[in-house]
Amino acid sequence: MQYDEFLGAVQHRAEFGTRSEAVRATRATLEVLGQRLFGGEADHLAAQLPSELGYYVTQAEPSEAFDLDEFFERVSEREGVDLPDAVYHSRVVLSVLREAVTAGELEDVLAQLPEEYTRLFEAGSEGAMT
Repeated sequence: MQYDEFLGAVQHRAEFGTRSEAVRATRATLEVLGQRLFGGEADHLAAQLPSELGYYVTQAEPSEAFDLDEFFERVSEREGVDLPDAVYHSRVVLSVLREAVTAGELEDVLAQLPEEYTRLFEAGSEGAMT
């Protein structure tokens, strides 16, 4: 998936009025995800993304463990939106990410995350996260 296609999908699914909103949500979500990955996994994920998106994943601060609530709070802060919006935007970005990388890479990412993150990746951008 190309950069423009990725952002277009995020913009469409989140019903953003502008591309810059899609960029901001994508950047915030991928940067925070990159913070949560260890042992070169951020580099592996980035290798399957367009370079502009891969940069967001790999330029994050050093890896550290944090739960899903903290993930959403960090996205909210980076994106500059309220927490409910950050949750929704994260779900949209990660639903597009699922389509952009191989199933094996997605499994590798999920293997590094606590079980609670699985529902975030599996829920997609619509409906409840069960």
